[in-house]
Amino acid sequence: MKKFISHFFVYLYGGILEIIVREKGRITLPLEVRKALALREGDKLELLIENGMIILKPKEVVKAKDLKGIISPIKVNLEEIEEAPGKV
Repeated sequence: MKKFISHFFVYLYGGILEIIVREKGRITLPLEVRKALALREGDKLELLIENGMIILKPKEVVKAKDLKGIISPIKVNLEEIEEAPGKV
C-alpha cells in the first residue's frame, strides 16, 4: 500500500501554495484562493484527479435569479392551461 502524501500544492498566479491535509482529509483553501475564485461558504467544488494531480474547480450552479430577464414573458391563453394536463 502506498503511503498517503500529507500535503499537495495549489498553483495560483504562477506561485505555489502549500496546503496541509488535516484530520479526515480536510483542507482549508487560503483566503487569496477563495477571493480570486469568489468562493463562499457552502459553494460546491468539483474534484478531478488527472496525471497524479488533484484539481478543484468551482461547480457551476444556475440559480433562478440568474435566469431573470433571459426569457421574455410568454402570453398564455387560460384555455391552453386548462387543456394542458391531458397532453404529453
